[in-house]
Amino acid sequence: MSMAPNPVTLAVFLGLFALVTGIGFVASRWRAGDLSQLHEWGLGGRRFGTWVTWFLLGGDLYTAYTFIAVPALMFGAGAPGFFAVPYTILMYPLLFLVFPRLWSVARKHGYVTAADFVKGRFGSKSLALAIAVTGIVATMPYIALQLVGMQVVLAALGMNVTMTLPGFGAVDVPLLIAFTILAFYTYSSGLRAPALIAVVKDMLVYVTVFAAIIFIPTQLGGYGKVFEAVPKETILLAKGAGADLGAEFAYASLALGSILALFLYPHAVTGLLSSSSRHVIRRNAMILPAYSLALALIALLGYMAIAAGVKASPEYADGFAAFGNNFAVPALFLKMFPDWFAGVAFAAIAIGALVPAAIMSIACANLFTRNIYKEFINPNCTGAQEASVAKIVSIVVKFGALIFVLELKSTYAIQLQLLGGIWMCQTLPSVLIALYTRFFHPLALLAGWAAGLIAGTWMVAELGFKSSTYAIHLFGLTIPCYAAVSALVLNLAICVVLTPVFRAIARPGVDETRAEDYV
Repeated sequence: MSMAPNPVTLAVFLGLFALVTGIGFVASRWRAGDLSQLHEWGLGGRRFGTWVTWFLLGGDLYTAYTFIAVPALMFGAGAPGFFAVPYTILMYPLLFLVFPRLWSVARKHGYVTAADFVKGRFGSKSLALAIAVTGIVATMPYIALQLVGMQVVLAALGMNVTMTLPGFGAVDVPLLIAFTILAFYTYSSGLRAPALIAVVKDMLVYVTVFAAIIFIPTQLGGYGKVFEAVPKETILLAKGAGADLGAEFAYASLALGSILALFLYPHAVTGLLSSSSRHVIRRNAMILPAYSLALALIALLGYMAIAAGVKASPEYADGFAAFGNNFAVPALFLKMFPDWFAGVAFAAIAIGALVPAAIMSIACANLFTRNIYKEFINPNCTGAQEASVAKIVSIVVKFGALIFVLELKSTYAIQLQLLGGIWMCQTLPSVLIALYTRFFHPLALLAGWAAGLIAGTWMVAELGFKSSTYAIHLFGLTIPCYAAVSALVLNLAICVVLTPVFRAIARPGVDETRAEDYV
């Protein structure tokens, strides 16, 4: 890209970025604990109260790529992009009802990951390993997409300094520096770093969003003009004809599958288990919907970008050529905001990449250390060895995601991220349902998990990794459904059918939990 940097925008951005970097490094002294222990480094000592958890989960779940991708989908496809809003509202009753149980049993038995719980509940190392590997593999492209969000911002800022690395070609130097800094303050401070930085990030996001929804429509002639500019065929979902249930069913299934998958992701579990009590989780289930309001307003930025005509502006042609519709929001901010405030907005997006990337890498490190290294490589490792391995793995994961973007390009990260929700949904019987019943045999759960993963991956592969909505033809009906939901139905069916079979031939492992551990 050849966009020239604006000195004022760049100065504001760098100033805010320097601020969060300093916060990241001093976070180790905030609520100081023994960071040579995994629960202190990877879960913040399980001491975060209501407001810290609120900021942490908000920074964890509402990422930079959300800030870029949701408006981009609205910009390019219209109404289907709004699916993120209902699902982020409806998932909080699930959080309120279910996850305090996971917190309680994890606190009682010292579980750090969902796979720890699965092993304790079913006495099955194999099933716990499957859950851990699924979480790590599904999260890696998610981290890579945070890099993609930061790449878009750096390009808009005109920070186009590159260097050639053997085997990788041209590398964005600012991106490399940003994630090197992220790697080291995560290593030194653990979960405390993104928890503190999330406070700054969320304040910047809210300031940016509310400024955008007031200032930009005013410049464009009001919301009436904004909606008039949107192509009429994209305002509403396409209705099905005859036996085709149409886009409305696909939209509903996408929201449902996303609800079921989101809090199963390792970074969401890490954020929840860092809470100081089950009551903190319930309070957050009541106040976190404030982020859904912000997300709904963020989504409208896509329509504002259409009304502002940013794609037709020649000064942004390079950005759209390089990043497609993902450049819509940065181009909108450059065109509509004063230079200094564009720097604030870009800092909000970039910091919105650092927070979730840090939490995701910590979550992957927790999974690898507890459920692979300690379980299969060094069963007699000390607590200090556990934490040391986790710190190293967190760095490896970040740079693995960076290599992912540099070597395989963002398109592949996006394609694999489509599978992330599908894969995580297949862990639902072993984690969420297991919080209430141990009816399923662990071997049946393993078989259902494998079948769900294979079926979901096959559906997306059949679509050329361009969509995750696969049309199923059943009883004369055409049912366009999110592959995660279809695969989960198959998963559960296999669990139900095979459980009596396996109970007849193999005794399940010992359940180390008790009913009172969940309350």
